[in-house]
Amino acid sequence: MSSHEQRPGEDVRRSADILFTARVKADELRFETVPENSVVFTGDADEESASGSDRTNLPAEVRENVTYRDVHIDYAIAAKLEPGDVRESG
Repeated sequence: MSSHEQRPGEDVRRSADILFTARVKADELRFETVPENSVVFTGDADEESASGSDRTNLPAEVRENVTYRDVHIDYAIAAKLEPGDVRESG
């Protein structure tokens, strides 16, 4: 799931081994350059791992030098580890 798709569902977030969430609000947001971004799950990440955002007043593909107003972004990265790969420290 790319970063501009809908964020991981409640079930995935609830069962994730690693969960990162952020909420961003801005009165105005402007990009001088369109950013390139991606999230890649490597190593022991399960195929159910996902990331994405729910956006208000910010399109999936932003444009250079456009001012977006009253922006709200709810973002989540939910990583699940493959069974048997969790190691205890001791």
